[in-house]
Amino acid sequence: CDQVGKDFSRRWCTLNDGTFSYYESDKNAIPNGTLKDSDIVCLAVDAPDKHGFEFTFELYSESDRLYLFGTDDPDSHKEWVKCIAKSFIPASAEPLLRLSFERIGRLKCKDGLNLQQSKVGWFALTGSTLHVYLEKNKGEEIHLRKLNELSIQQDNEVLVLVEKGRTLYIEGERKLDFAGWCAAIQAAAGSGGDTLSQQQLTETDIPVIVLSCIDYITQCGLTSEGIYRKSGVNSRVAALCERFRQDARSLRLKEGEHQVDDVSNTLKRFFRDLEEGLFTTENGSNWLGATAIQDENEKISEYKVLLDRLPRVNKATLQALINHLYCVQRFADLNQMNLHNLAIVFGPTLFQTDGKDYTAGRAIEDLIQHYILIFEVDEQQLNKQLEEIKAIIKMREKLNTKTEGDGHFICTVYLEELKATAEQHVKIPGSMTAAELAYEVLDRRNIPVKEKDYWSCWEVCEKEEIERPLHYQERVLPILHSVGNESLLLIKKQPAMDAMITYLVDVSKHGMMKFREERAFLGLGLPTGNFHDRFFILNSTSLRMYKDVRSNKPERDWGVKNLKIYLGIKKKLRPPTWYLCCETQTEMREWYATFLSIQDGLQQSRVSRVLPDTRHGNVSLIPLRGSENEMRNSVAAFSQDALAVSQSANHWG
Repeated sequence: CDQVGKDFSRRWCTLNDGTFSYYESDKNAIPNGTLKDSDIVCLAVDAPDKHGFEFTFELYSESDRLYLFGTDDPDSHKEWVKCIAKSFIPASAEPLLRLSFERIGRLKCKDGLNLQQSKVGWFALTGSTLHVYLEKNKGEEIHLRKLNELSIQQDNEVLVLVEKGRTLYIEGERKLDFAGWCAAIQAAAGSGGDTLSQQQLTETDIPVIVLSCIDYITQCGLTSEGIYRKSGVNSRVAALCERFRQDARSLRLKEGEHQVDDVSNTLKRFFRDLEEGLFTTENGSNWLGATAIQDENEKISEYKVLLDRLPRVNKATLQALINHLYCVQRFADLNQMNLHNLAIVFGPTLFQTDGKDYTAGRAIEDLIQHYILIFEVDEQQLNKQLEEIKAIIKMREKLNTKTEGDGHFICTVYLEELKATAEQHVKIPGSMTAAELAYEVLDRRNIPVKEKDYWSCWEVCEKEEIERPLHYQERVLPILHSVGNESLLLIKKQPAMDAMITYLVDVSKHGMMKFREERAFLGLGLPTGNFHDRFFILNSTSLRMYKDVRSNKPERDWGVKNLKIYLGIKKKLRPPTWYLCCETQTEMREWYATFLSIQDGLQQSRVSRVLPDTRHGNVSLIPLRGSENEMRNSVAAFSQDALAVSQSANHWG
């Protein structure tokens, strides 16, 4: 063994009482060098032949030195790695030792709300998963291919990992081992192969390349005649495929820079070249065989059975694609791609056939035609999606008079206040999100984002005194169209985020609120009704209203995903409209934060990377988990004898 850059020299090595020593030979009493377990900060297991020697591993020291060791056989290599790791990994992170890790060690980091003080973390990298043990916390996993963002900042001294629900800042205390961790994590977060599961994935297990192409076509190509049938420029398609392969997460498709037909052909080429195919090698023939079933209901049932057999990523990807194709054919009067035309194009592509087997096209035609039944789709959600697409198309029709030459819509956005001096005129491409708009405006005005600055984009109606913070992934163009001339877009901080942030990780809430409904009176749309006390239960799927806490049957049941929630009173909104009123502002923020968490995930954009950790706050002694009946009974008991409940219930948090 010796330092990197020199030839290997044979040494006699020992590990005894937490000290790793290496000698000239087994006859020497004085070691050439030693490393105490407290000095070892990282152990990396090398790929075979990385250093010209098949079985090697690296040790990184506190003094920023790197030592390279090798063995003659895999068994002794494995044993040395296991014993050395066990000597310096503390008992609190001992589960890491059971992993088949490529790299393991100690790093300093910051996460969640506690950005003032660094924590000591113990990390292990296995495949595309980073296992983490922080001080006084249980272990957790970060799926690197599902990260929203991965970047190196502050002069290569901080590695930032952004996932849904948190941001982790890994600090580079020592140059050598930090550089090794950065390279290893970046490689693990990239596309790892040619199968679906090896791609960079979204939080919903769909490859980033698939969702990027679908989103771009939805925004820019649904009215393009012959979409998916026309060919792109082969060299540009090949270049796009390669860029997606290198790092799909960092590639943002932009109108004017990328052509619609190039993007559509990139998507098709991805599926055609996919190892094992979308339907898998094992089950592909069964999907084709289902096309021969004569009875329509029986055929749909067979497709549903086959769908459930697909691996998780394949199933999620198939649904996303068929959903997209369903929307494309709904606008066939504009793009000339009806159900049959899409099936002819995508049948051979998805089943990777030569196009002569007509059953491939028939299978895709069945999946699109019966999309709602086979995938058990919420029709309200689907109709909402179609309405948004119509809004995009309408908005694009206006581009001829309201755009610059590159086809981008010009809109007025306000910064912090609704005054002429705060106006910003921004080009809005079809794919721009609320977060990107906020980032664009702040960057243009050179406004630095300080710690705990929670900037976001708001839909504001000044006349009605209502506002709605947009989810960071919402597309801006459909919103601009739907709000008309009454509302404006405002970039400002979320002043109550510190108070709300505790509840953004929660997916349920219950309690009393005042309720009022505005109904159409004799068809005239006049407001009617007064506020009444009602008991509400909000969970991941629905908002239910009960007459009182002991009622078993809800008076109303709304699907949460289909609600649009404003802060304030919109007096001229067309009935039916429902108003919920809380006793205190704090209570209102708790409810609103829970709505945000359920509907969209965290209300956070790239502008501010300070995301909450997974802590909860001590806000109630009433258990907030369990069935609806259990929660209702807890509240009923509390109203009779609060002390008895307090004594028997656990603190939340």
